[in-house]
Amino acid sequence: MELTVNHHPVFVYTGGVAFDPARPAVVFIHGAAHDHSVWALQTRYLAHHGHAVLAPDLPGHGRSGGAPLASVEALADWVIALLDAAGLDKAVLVGHSMGAMTVLEAAARHPARVSKIALLGAAFPMGVSEALLAAAQDDPETAYKMVNLWSHAPATHVGGNPTPGVWQTGLNLAIMRRSKPGVLHRDLLNCQAYLGGLEAAAKVACPALLVCADRDLMTPPRAVQGLRDAIAGVKVASIAGAGHAMMAERPDAVLDALRDFV
Repeated sequence: MELTVNHHPVFVYTGGVAFDPARPAVVFIHGAAHDHSVWALQTRYLAHHGHAVLAPDLPGHGRSGGAPLASVEALADWVIALLDAAGLDKAVLVGHSMGAMTVLEAAARHPARVSKIALLGAAFPMGVSEALLAAAQDDPETAYKMVNLWSHAPATHVGGNPTPGVWQTGLNLAIMRRSKPGVLHRDLLNCQAYLGGLEAAAKVACPALLVCADRDLMTPPRAVQGLRDAIAGVKVASIAGAGHAMMAERPDAVLDALRDFV
């Protein structure tokens, strides 16, 4: 469906089920140069099992209008504006990578609007190499291939896809190639510039879940410890055999972790 948020059209995937704000709501926020499609299994399952699901394309991403927002803080406020546009008082927020930082900041800034948070592929600080930043600005195709290489566990690059007939790394590359010019660079700058992660983590007042993939090179398990220490009562789920692209590499395991939490 399409909503209007801050005067711009926003495409929102609802999991194949008509959106019903009376149901318990779960909002999925994608990461850099991605869109709603990275949540394919998780959104469809929850939508078909009693939840109201919203998986938006962030501003300037995918099928949404407007320009990419210029900070994690702005993205966090935008998520709350999305809830307003959808007629939701409160929701569970699920985010991946840049989306995880967005969800964390939203929970800190707007505690009354967030019932639970799940952070996938999250770490603070979320540093970005200068080589990747430079490539994202000057040679996006090279940057997409760098991200693709580092986002997947080694086994994924040689097959082992749990979804028959799908070329995992090729699909991820295709999603990034659909990005508008400058989107990946803007998103990576947002990740690098975000300084409030631990402060936000200390303010989280709702139940929280960290989902970590044991082969994640982008946000490796050791880099998650800071958030783990800062979020009171946080639960942790480990996804075996997956990298940063865990929702696609081990979709069932990620779904199990989310289903038990939401």
